[in-house]
Parts: sequence; C-alpha cells; structure tokens
Amino acid sequence: MNNLTNNLTIRDNLQDIYPDVYTAEALSALSTLAPFNKRIKEVMDTRMKRRAARQQTQTRITFLDPESTIPGTTIKVQDARDGNFEGGIVPSDLQRQWIQGTGPAAKPNASVENSIRNVAYALLSGADGWMFDGEDALGQVTTMSLDNQRNLKLAIHKDPLFLKVAEKVADEMNRWAKSFLGRETITDWETQLNFTTKIFRARGLHLDDRHIRDADGVALAASIVDATLYVVNNYKALQSAGSSIVLYLPKIQTAEEAGVWNKLLSALESHVGLEIGTIKVYVLVEQLEATHQLMEIRAALGKHFVGYNTGRWDYINSVSDAMAWDKTFINPNIEAITMTYGYMRNYEDRVRRAVNTPDVNGNFALWQGGMEPNIPVGSEEGVSASMKKAVAGAEREQREGASGKWVAHWKMVHIVRPVWEKVGQANQLGRAFPRLTYTQQDADGLILIEPAPTDIRGARNLLSVALQYGNAFGQGMQAAALKPADFFGNDDILYLMEDMATGEIRLSILWEWAHKGAILTEDDSETGTKAGDVFSEALYETLRDQEYDKLLKASNKDVFDSSKTTTLPIALEIADTYMQSEVKPPWFIDLLNINLNNTDLDVAKRRIRLYMDTLVNKGARITENLDFAD
Repeated sequence: MNNLTNNLTIRDNLQDIYPDVYTAEALSALSTLAPFNKRIKEVMDTRMKRRAARQQTQTRITFLDPESTIPGTTIKVQDARDGNFEGGIVPSDLQRQWIQGTGPAAKPNASVENSIRNVAYALLSGADGWMFDGEDALGQVTTMSLDNQRNLKLAIHKDPLFLKVAEKVADEMNRWAKSFLGRETITDWETQLNFTTKIFRARGLHLDDRHIRDADGVALAASIVDATLYVVNNYKALQSAGSSIVLYLPKIQTAEEAGVWNKLLSALESHVGLEIGTIKVYVLVEQLEATHQLMEIRAALGKHFVGYNTGRWDYINSVSDAMAWDKTFINPNIEAITMTYGYMRNYEDRVRRAVNTPDVNGNFALWQGGMEPNIPVGSEEGVSASMKKAVAGAEREQREGASGKWVAHWKMVHIVRPVWEKVGQANQLGRAFPRLTYTQQDADGLILIEPAPTDIRGARNLLSVALQYGNAFGQGMQAAALKPADFFGNDDILYLMEDMATGEIRLSILWEWAHKGAILTEDDSETGTKAGDVFSEALYETLRDQEYDKLLKASNKDVFDSSKTTTLPIALEIADTYMQSEVKPPWFIDLLNINLNNTDLDVAKRRIRLYMDTLVNKGARITENLDFAD
C-alpha cells in the first residue's frame, strides 16, 4: 500500500519501514521542494532535444555566446568568464583533501549491522574526505537508496550500533595494514572517526527516485530526494561536530542545469534556516558540454561551489555520445584513453584553469583529481606493478595542479596519500595558469583523437566487463571488482573497481566500433582478423557469443551461479539491444534501471522494447520505476 503524505506518494509502506529517514522534517522539506520537479523535467527535456538536434544536424557542441545570459539566471556569460560573480569560500575542513575515498554507505540485501560496515571502513580509512555515493556506485535494488541514507544518519549521529561496528572494523583494518604496510594505521579508532570529512553524492538531475511521486503523480527527481534527505537528516549533527555540509553534484551538462541546482539548494537552506551558501558543492566534470561552460557553471552555483573533480569514465562516455553522429570519431581501446590522451589532456587543462580563475572577491576553487580504481589484492608481482602505476598517476596529477585525488577502495588510501604528504602543501588553490580561452582550436582539442591501439583484445575487454557490470547491477552491486573473463584466475591481473560510469563507456566505445567501422590495428589469430580489417557487427556477435559463454562457465567467485539464469541473460539482452540499435541510447543505466528487481527475461525484453520505442519515436527516455503500483 502506498502512503499519501505532504502531497507526495511514497510506495509500499516505506514511510512506515523507514521512519528514521522519512522524518516529519524531511517530508516537510520534500513537499516544499517538490515544485522543482517540473523545472528539472523541463531542463532534462531540453537536454534530450539538444542531443537530438546535434545528431540530426551533425553539429558539435560549441561555446556559449559571450554576450548572452546563462538561461534561468541573470548572469552574463562574459561576466562568468571574467570572474565577475561571488563564488564560494572553501571551508577549513575542505582546505586539505589530499585523498577522497568513494563508495556507497550500504550493501544489497544486508542487515544494518553488516551494511553499515561500509561507512566504518570509509571513516577509519585515513582519507581526508569520503564521498558516500548515492549515484553510480550505489545499487538501487529494493530500498538501497534508503538504506544508504539510514546508515549515513546512524554514523553521523554516532549511534551505538555504528560505534560497535566501527570498533570491530578498526581491528580488521589494522590487521590488514600490519600485513601489507608493516604498521597499523589506526591508533585510536574513536578519534579516527572524526578525521574524514563526510561528503555525499546525490543522484543527477537525469534520474528519478524509485519510491516517491509528486502531487501530479510524476516520479520525483532523485536529486531532490537525495539532497533533501541527506541534508535535513544530518545538518544539525554535522554542524555540531564542526563539519561542513558537502555534496558532490554529478552529470551536470550546462550552466543552466547548475542554476537549477543552485536554486534547489538555496530553497533547501531557506527551508531549514541555513544561510545561503552553507551547503558546499563539488561538481564532477563528467560531460563534454560542461567543459565548454566551466566558468559559467561556477558562476551559476555561486556561494555553494568549492571545486571540480576530473573523472575519466563518464567523461569519455559523454564525448562518445556527443560525437555519435560523426563517423570519423572513433575511440581506441579504453586502456589507451588515460588522462594524458588527446581530448582527456585538454579537458583536464581546462578544469585546472577554471578553478584557478579568481571570483570577484579573489576566491579560487579546488581541483580534485581523478579516480584510482586499483585494489591491492592479487599476486605480489601484480600488486607491485599496479601500485607503482597508481602512485605514478597520483604524482602526475599533483604536478599538474590537483589538490588531491580519489581512490575507489580504503586499502588504497595509505598507498596514494603519501604523494601529497611528501609535498606537504594543503592545496594548490590559486596556482597560476593561463585564463581560459574560447577559440575553435580549444573546441577541437576537446574532441582530439590520437592514434592508439584498436584491437580484438580491447574489444573482448570492453564486452566482457560490460556484460559483467550489467549483471552486477542487477544483483544490487553498482560498484563491483571486475576484470575480463580471460584473466579470471590470473592473480597478476588485478580486479578494478567498476561502477556505472565504466559500464557506460564500454558499450559506448563498442557501439562506435560496430556502427562506424573501426579499423583494427593488430592481427588476431583466434578470430583470424588482420590489422586494417573493419570491426563489423558480425564480428561483435562472434565475440559476444564467446565472451558470454566464458561467463556462463566461470566459477561462482567471478560470476554468481545464481545469476547465470536470472540477471546475466538480462544483461546480455540489454547489451545486445544497445549494440544493435542504429539510434544510440543516451544511457546504459536507463535500460538497467527499468529492470531492477526483475529476473524474468521476457519481462525484461518487453521493458527494453518499450524504452527503445519511446526513445526512437518520441525522443524521450523512461526514467520512472515501472514497478511503482498506482
């Protein structure tokens, strides 16, 4: 039975099951902010229309007219570029963020005591900050988004249950540290819990919440729900502890969308009695269009904005999607697209220049570097090689001007953090870089393809991990340690932490290869292909069958046996539909989301067909929970 409260509909008695999350104060705030749902749906519709227009007219993303005004604001574009706006001040607990860990605060289908261990690992890790993920790394099966909120509230309020778990986890972490690092890393676990700045990543504007509808019966934007529940349930405890209220905002494509976030956060602050600008936000630069509007996005977020993060996977996916119409734009093997590759190098440079442009008060912003996906688990040789690579990557980012970086696992904190410890500089705010320019050469650099391997090994890696990720998603694990099936059992090849972003890019690149005719650069004896051959759809189908068969034959360690007749066939159906469609789907996650909590392949096929028909015929996405009963 659904609950109707504060002009909102909450499904399946969840208000009664999660009264600690859906508190009276939280529901009041959600009701107040629910009118933003219409505006969010409008900007998402505008986003899809822009995308369709680019595909139809075969045009690139361009810079804004400097004489124009950022839509939805009164800010002139040229003023934003010149720093003629009042930005945010970086608070004391964000001044030093050498290492930020990332990961969800909950586990699928787990008790609170087991699930909340994720938070204990994070807050005892020694990371300067931890981005508790409500988006790409958080599973969305059953009620995981609410479990995530519950666990964070218990931890932030230092509930006895959390403290009991944390004490046990501290012992486990010290045993590992002594064996791997030769020393314990936690001296006083209760004091250590206060070290790490707590940060929350809300879901993007493009996603809907699975559990709440507004007064018009429309799925409430997940952004509204996530930000509201986290802030309302925790702002008092955070402030009492002397901590900032900090969010990461994902998938922003334009300054107009940033302006919607700014108004939403300001309304939330006003509702609970906080001064405007109290909530601080980092923005993940994950979209090609955003790199054309970096100063504009800073200006649109005003006093809330404190920094940018340069990811890798989502950004590659956005470039691939924006250039889907261009038959000449073909990415190489994913392994070749590092942060020093062509368009990635230019993207990173624009971010560091944007944050080091002062606002009207002379304030700069932070640049947090990208993700380190390695995990120090494997053979001695494999771990040693991967850790050297991880440290070298961190050293490069520090030299380039990053004030810190991300790691995907707590075990990486004390391996990578010494890079910044040795330098000893809290941050690199205000480091001198040239001001941003807005020339055709700048725009060309943001889609610069450079020669790199495009081969069958790369295709197998893309396909195997894409299928495994789709399967993990269906199991409730949006963050999963994966590697291509050919390397199962080979401890010299480490598992990497994969989340939704890595799933997205793997299918995007494969789609490019199959639909644009990528030219292979290497011979492959197993398939009989030669350098110079075209990667065809028939070749994709051959590889698909082979890689899927390997997953069916894999051990339970790498592919759960129970998934081989449930979620894995659905992952295959989704990947196949995506790959065979002439119209490139905008998001892999859409097709996964509409099949959450479903293990019936026939139902999945109907839902996938409904989505693709809606996309092709109406130019629209399906983002609501199809299991939300009226």
